[in-house]
Amino acid sequence: MSRPPQQAPSVSTVAQAAGVSRQTVSNVLNAPHRVRPETRAKVEAVISELGYRPNRVARSLRTRSTHLIGYCVGGDNPLLDRFLHAMSTAAGERGYHLVLFTAPAGEAGLPAYQDLLARNTVDGFVLSETTVGDRRQQWLADQGVPFVAFGRSWTPPEAGSWVDVDGAAGTSAATEHLYEHGHRRIGFVGWPPGSGSGDDRLSGWRAACHRLGLDDRPAAHGENGIEHGRALTAELLAGPTPPTALVCVSDVMAVGALQASREAGTGLAVVGFDDSPIAALPGVDLTSVRQPVERIGRDVLRLLLDHLADPAHPRQRVLLKPSLVPRASSTNPTG
Repeated sequence: MSRPPQQAPSVSTVAQAAGVSRQTVSNVLNAPHRVRPETRAKVEAVISELGYRPNRVARSLRTRSTHLIGYCVGGDNPLLDRFLHAMSTAAGERGYHLVLFTAPAGEAGLPAYQDLLARNTVDGFVLSETTVGDRRQQWLADQGVPFVAFGRSWTPPEAGSWVDVDGAAGTSAATEHLYEHGHRRIGFVGWPPGSGSGDDRLSGWRAACHRLGLDDRPAAHGENGIEHGRALTAELLAGPTPPTALVCVSDVMAVGALQASREAGTGLAVVGFDDSPIAALPGVDLTSVRQPVERIGRDVLRLLLDHLADPAHPRQRVLLKPSLVPRASSTNPTG
């Protein structure tokens, strides 16, 4: 005689086993900030033990929530690959999933966001690669759509919540690191003015130069890329007072700087930014400023789910400090 199939655990089952109300279980699943930490931990332990999984179809019909979050992917930035992985993991732990889509940069990409909203495909959005003049934040705020950005609102007025890294603190630390290694002519290779994050990183180098009594004029700016970094560095090295060290706005620019240094036969010390996989490659050994990407992914998800659970939740701006990862490019540079 066959045994009847075992009934899947329900909210009531979890509530009974944890000794709490059904509403408390619901709050743990949908609005955890409303539940005391010790109660939340007890309910989450029971959920894990019983293997409870919410009925997403029923929940969607009842709450008009899809438990899906939109994220626009683009470019080949390895930092954003790490961010996407961290955010996806954090979302899965909270019962959410990401909907990935592509869209043109800037205002031309807004129809893609509008289409997802019109189809009720997502509950909200995570943004990244925010720039000066980026209209996405204000447009989503005007539509009353929950969103959180990895990156500041560089154009006032600030709209929505964001999590970002203090780029100025990172390049300031990089400049001080080079100073401590005996360098007094420390240049900067950056992006064209107006990029937001690039200007932020430039300001950190400049502030450190002023603080240390150094000249802040050996700077060159161009589009991101290894070849651009090489050409800009060659230009600086050909000047009347070439730098002995460089702070670069990104790792790819820094790799170009190392190439130019080797071609010129100099022992230029170089620091990059992002600590991307290329930085640790043999023969590169690039000192770089590391962004806490895994924490950023978790924090962005946490803030967005807080807004989804409570539209009146205060908007937050979280600025995280990066860390310097020393390698041979600055501690033992070779020509």
